[in-house]
Amino acid sequence: MIHPHHDINTRKNRQRALAKSRRQTAAADQNGASRDAAEVFFRSVVPASRAVIAGYWPHQTELDCRPLLARACESGRTCVLPVVDSASQHLIFRQWRPGDILKTGRHHIPEPADDAAAFRPDVVIVPLLAFDRRGYRLGYGAGFYDKTLSYLRRQGTVLAVGYAFAVQEVENVPHDQYDEPLDWIVTPAEAVRRGTGKI
Repeated sequence: MIHPHHDINTRKNRQRALAKSRRQTAAADQNGASRDAAEVFFRSVVPASRAVIAGYWPHQTELDCRPLLARACESGRTCVLPVVDSASQHLIFRQWRPGDILKTGRHHIPEPADDAAAFRPDVVIVPLLAFDRRGYRLGYGAGFYDKTLSYLRRQGTVLAVGYAFAVQEVENVPHDQYDEPLDWIVTPAEAVRRGTGKI
């Protein structure tokens, strides 16, 4: 008998391979797509004027959210980037401003210095490989965002926003009780609120 969790992991791994290929193709117009996605985000999600927004430093062919963060910083919002806390395996979020010197972190992804101020985010921009309109995302498998969103949601309100190219949408992302759903998905073409379809 196949264990249900093993079956989900097998399905996720198959979907990851296809999703990486789709994202690679879409990333050919990265600059235009990242500007358009930032515009869609601020038009549709509309974070509070003093919100703390957690983004990410783009890795490989992830949709670049730095234009979104730059615009958020210019408008007076606090921007933070994720850092893996080795003790808890959660993400902590340290302040970032355009032009800051970053250090090389896990998987060679730039991250803020250890002495950068830490903040609890109000909005978390989440990278992904694939998403569906129920709000489930396919990540890389380490579970950092799921663990972190679960922790943050136990503390209070936080808005999780998947950030992706439109071609990363799939009909169904395999998931289990450990997968934290997104509240929104933002692409260069539209913003989708979980369970409601196109906004």
